[in-house]
Amino acid sequence: VMENVSVVTLFTLSGLNFTAGQRITLFLLTLLWYLMILLGNVALVVAIIADKNLHEPMYIFLCNLCISALYGTVGFYPKFLVDLLSSHVISYAGCMLQGFVIHSSTCSDFSILALMAYDRYVAICRPLSYHSVMSKQRVSIFVLFSWLIPLYCMFMNTATLLGTRLCGSHIPRVYCVNWMIVTLACSPPKANAAVAYFNILFYFGHFVFIFWSYMYLIKTCMSSRENWGKFMQTCLPHLISLLTFATAVLLDVLYMRFGSPNLSQDLSNFMAMEFLLIPPAVNPLIYGFKLTKIRNKFLNLNRFLNVVTFKTK
Repeated sequence: VMENVSVVTLFTLSGLNFTAGQRITLFLLTLLWYLMILLGNVALVVAIIADKNLHEPMYIFLCNLCISALYGTVGFYPKFLVDLLSSHVISYAGCMLQGFVIHSSTCSDFSILALMAYDRYVAICRPLSYHSVMSKQRVSIFVLFSWLIPLYCMFMNTATLLGTRLCGSHIPRVYCVNWMIVTLACSPPKANAAVAYFNILFYFGHFVFIFWSYMYLIKTCMSSRENWGKFMQTCLPHLISLLTFATAVLLDVLYMRFGSPNLSQDLSNFMAMEFLLIPPAVNPLIYGFKLTKIRNKFLNLNRFLNVVTFKTK
């Protein structure tokens, strides 16, 4: 039993009980998956920044969603890849930092998805006032707060854990999260519980707002074939992205809080990693194929590369 927090300088992580051959295979598969995430999200970010025709609120929010995915995955994949080839331990500071990055990225995703829902609501339900409501200044403010508020919320959550006396150093997951550190505390800090419940309610409010926006959108669009076409073209990718992300996060939260210890290790790992595996990889594909302007941008780039390759031959 650890007497105080100063004794805990390293945490041990679990879930990587594989043979050497299995670790190498998993390392290569994970590396390929991470490279695919990097390539897809960076390509979308560069395409949106480079093309002035894409400097519209919807694409600006999408660009930030991709940046958030890059930010969140960099907090997980490099450390996970190292752990597959070495002992899976993490320093106290590294554990706090990893938890902060993953949590703040998840909250930022929710904030940006809420902004995307609001943008579609204004575009379809209030088209005449769209440009005044979604002005460049307001979009800049929206984007700024979609980053600052999650970072602040998660900073406060992490700060309430600093100095907490711990009675253990083993984290039963493949990466660090704040809740796991709370479970190791000899007496869980009340301040952390208060901040955690505030954050949960705050982001549950985001979910309610998104749900209301889409109920109103669907009701409005069903009465007009033109609006329904807009909904299928611009709202469907966002809705798929939202459902994928929300389901993955909800499964992780429910398993972390109420999950059975009898669950197999492989299934436990997948439940814990799902929101870091699927949404960051799927979002670029969904938006790249479905949104016409982005799809045309990549098709034009592909034609250009083919022409250049043909000429060099």
